[in-house]
Amino acid sequence: MTEVTNLESFRITALPESIYYIPKFLTVSEHSKLLSDLAAVPLPKWTQLSHRRLIASPSPLTGVNKDTLLRQDLPNWLTTPVLPKFEKLGLFADSPHKKPNHCLINEYKPGQGIMPHEDGPGYYPCVATVSLGGYSVLEIYEKGQLDRGKYKWRIVQEPGSLLVTVGGMYKDYLHGIQEVEEDEGLLEEMVCNWNALSDEWRTRVVESGGKAKRETRTSLTFRDVPKVRDLPFKLPFLRK
Repeated sequence: MTEVTNLESFRITALPESIYYIPKFLTVSEHSKLLSDLAAVPLPKWTQLSHRRLIASPSPLTGVNKDTLLRQDLPNWLTTPVLPKFEKLGLFADSPHKKPNHCLINEYKPGQGIMPHEDGPGYYPCVATVSLGGYSVLEIYEKGQLDRGKYKWRIVQEPGSLLVTVGGMYKDYLHGIQEVEEDEGLLEEMVCNWNALSDEWRTRVVESGGKAKRETRTSLTFRDVPKVRDLPFKLPFLRK
């Protein structure tokens, strides 16, 4: 596991704005436990979309602008491995609630992805994404350049890693994941966090000519939603 107390030392310096990549953020046991807990989540809690399935925890955002969270706690199984580490890094220290109150859980099978998008003004501009299972290639686009069909930067996220996006990188760029079963062009000059990746992963990709086959990957994307309102009634059996 990487000792994570100084966020700035994990900054991806190839990018002009603040974005940080922390490999081995989770221990092997923490990673396995989260995958096990996810496998135990009842099927009805998942929302099946055409390109992936997801869980909005503790609930989807509500309101006309989809920017309001009903006041509930995130489940303990989800927060116990990560929130103490977020606190050591100072993540969300300046956000309204001083910690994340919302987590979007996305599962991507090989061939699934998400179109370039921005997270929007409903969240405090800090996103912390933990990757589980397989690797992922996040592609970052300049706003107004989508018609060119080309990303500007690529970031590889290995299992157990943490990616933190804040400030201008959150507000001024789009990000997405291609819908492919095998990524290509994953060589040093094309991946901006290349030096932070494991020797094993880099060696395997180089030997395959810059290609990597995807496996099922789950992302845990933690955010702080500023607008929170109380539930209209109490839920006595909320899972912790």
